[in-house]
Amino acid sequence: MTIDTPKAPPVVRVAVLEKGQRAPADWHACVIGINLDFSTERLESYCLASWRPVIFDALLVAAAVEFCDRIQKRPVLSWGRDFSLTVPVHDVALWSGKPVGSALIDALEFLTGDKWQIEFTPRRKPHEVNRQAHLPIPPGITTIIPFSDGIDSRAVSALKEEELGSHLCRVKLGPTKGDKHRFGRQRQPFTTVPYEVKIGKRSSESSARSRGFKFATVSGIAAYLVEATEIIVPESGQGALGPVLVPTGQGYEDYRNHPFFTDRMERYFKALFGIDVHFIFPRLWFTKGETLAEYAALRGKTAHVDANSCWQQNRHVPVDKHRRQCGICAACMLRRLSVHAADLREPRETYVWENLDAGTFEEGTAKAFDKKKITRALHEYAIAGTLHLDHLAGLRNSALHAGSLKRQAYQLSQSRKLSPEEAEAHLNRLLSKHESEWQNFIRSLGSKSFIRNWVASAA
Repeated sequence: MTIDTPKAPPVVRVAVLEKGQRAPADWHACVIGINLDFSTERLESYCLASWRPVIFDALLVAAAVEFCDRIQKRPVLSWGRDFSLTVPVHDVALWSGKPVGSALIDALEFLTGDKWQIEFTPRRKPHEVNRQAHLPIPPGITTIIPFSDGIDSRAVSALKEEELGSHLCRVKLGPTKGDKHRFGRQRQPFTTVPYEVKIGKRSSESSARSRGFKFATVSGIAAYLVEATEIIVPESGQGALGPVLVPTGQGYEDYRNHPFFTDRMERYFKALFGIDVHFIFPRLWFTKGETLAEYAALRGKTAHVDANSCWQQNRHVPVDKHRRQCGICAACMLRRLSVHAADLREPRETYVWENLDAGTFEEGTAKAFDKKKITRALHEYAIAGTLHLDHLAGLRNSALHAGSLKRQAYQLSQSRKLSPEEAEAHLNRLLSKHESEWQNFIRSLGSKSFIRNWVASAA
């Protein structure tokens, strides 16, 4: 009997082009100014006194990687794809040299689970920036923190600001335009990701692993520009370590907020910019509930309410034409668990699924929600998110996973400069705290809750 060997996926070829250039046959064209939009408005907040062409090139590489990631859906029966990418840069020798090239490929392949081959070509025309738009470098900054609309980002930003004051600089990760944050009377740098990727009518891949590279890149550039030595990763332990400890289905582990990935980005920045900048994880060994409790003690019991956690697109979760968070994806479930653990409250109208204590999945939604939007995929997505948190809660007492946890603790000890015993103790404490918070949350929903029934059925 012969066994058919699965065919390797075809190589996806993408050529990043300056306007007026054409892609070779069988290559996807990715045109600067069309598919990769670096508007003057977006770039202005990155135009500081030490602006150099390598900064634009680093942003261009991150944008090109995102373009590749989004245009090619992952195979149904496997995970990895194979990309061949060409990018025009100002300094071909720098980018083509082994230190930068090997560090870049190592970071990308580790993060995405794909194969990458990148060739750098000379630009036909240097990218021009508005020299009059340069902002002065704020003095005394030592630490960068990526800032989004999520709970961890808001909470840790506030907590670290109490500690660091003006030595802390936020880097906005969202697409918001016209941000008016200022240093005194001056505009604040890093007020938005300085580019937008447009893929047109191509099918979009939703796993979005390249987002980790994008956000790490803009944070590293910010650190380089202001000469900061630290970049804070605000993610709590469940979000940073959970997706690797309990991966989803047959998917590749999600390292977007994990120290193993940021270690690789440190090497990339060292090779590219010649800087020693380190990613630090102040909440790595704490739950999101513990982080939120500290934030609430600082800012008050309603401090978390306006933060966004949901992964769902707006068109999937409207109620009376107003966007809500879904309340049942993995991110929303972790948020609701954490709000409960911190002994806080938020309005039921925050979520489409207002009632987690309902007897069925459908009965849990707001009355005005269009039940036709409850698809099989959405239902399965909700179950997966719930069971991820449940499996994470059972990990510490699982004999099957004991060896894996010990290995993870050892590898984390190497990354975080701890002894293996210290790392193992930290990891066990985190998992124990998550287990306690999850059990209390499930009990609070009552015996008839559809969430509780899902957990019981999976036991």
